[in-house]
Amino acid sequence: MSGKVEARHGHILGLIRQRGYASNDELARQLQVTVQTIRRDVNLLAEEGLVTRHHGGAGLVSSVENIAYAERQVLNLPEKRAIARLAAAEIPNRSSVFLNIGTTTEAVAHALLRHEDLRVITNNLNVASLLARETRFPVIVAGGSVRHHDGGITGPWVSEMIEGFRADYGIIGISGIDEDGTLLDFDEDEVRAARAIMRSAREVFLVTTHAKFGRRPLVRLGHVRELTALFTDRAPPPGITAMLREHGVRLRIAEMGRAEADGEAEESAPDGPPP
Repeated sequence: MSGKVEARHGHILGLIRQRGYASNDELARQLQVTVQTIRRDVNLLAEEGLVTRHHGGAGLVSSVENIAYAERQVLNLPEKRAIARLAAAEIPNRSSVFLNIGTTTEAVAHALLRHEDLRVITNNLNVASLLARETRFPVIVAGGSVRHHDGGITGPWVSEMIEGFRADYGIIGISGIDEDGTLLDFDEDEVRAARAIMRSAREVFLVTTHAKFGRRPLVRLGHVRELTALFTDRAPPPGITAMLREHGVRLRIAEMGRAEADGEAEESAPDGPPP
């Protein structure tokens, strides 16, 4: 993406955050481009989860309702796969891992298929089903109610069960990271489980695409200073990067290469799982 397009996207986001809604005609006048150009820009921003498309314009993303699971499964999929491979490369064989609800953590589960002798605890039925079918290592599923729309397992028993373990790694996803470093999500049950994972893991890995920076869901999960490492596909905003450095949180950025079109990410990490 060119610097000119990025600047235009930044201007669009600024206007929408200021006003709550902006029409395509108004944006085209402000930026002195065609309405067709604005429509393309809005489509790209909506695909990244940064705005909500409306007839004739765009508005703020809801702070109380997430994008539908089926849409999230394909949203930024190459980036999620690259992030997942990068995170999985830092998980040694013969270690224990928490994996929570989310499409990026599901991508991590796929990336862990070649690992050996892991112990996985999860409240994500999609993760459990994949790993149990494709691997020979044990998968422990937290007890609770299964959500029909995304396979997430929630309820008071989930956190209690998670806190009965002490795993080497907790791998969590997130729906938004505010400018002050606050980690945010939409669902209180999901947040309770993720907090339990953060308390019960020796190292906490957050896996998230760049689209989550600046997004503001309602429920507070924690802060970036509580992480061990953050895995993403682009450099975070400067303020977040400074916080990570200040608190000793490792930043890992998955490099997107030409091979990504075939599902193979080029990453700044060794190939395959560590010994």
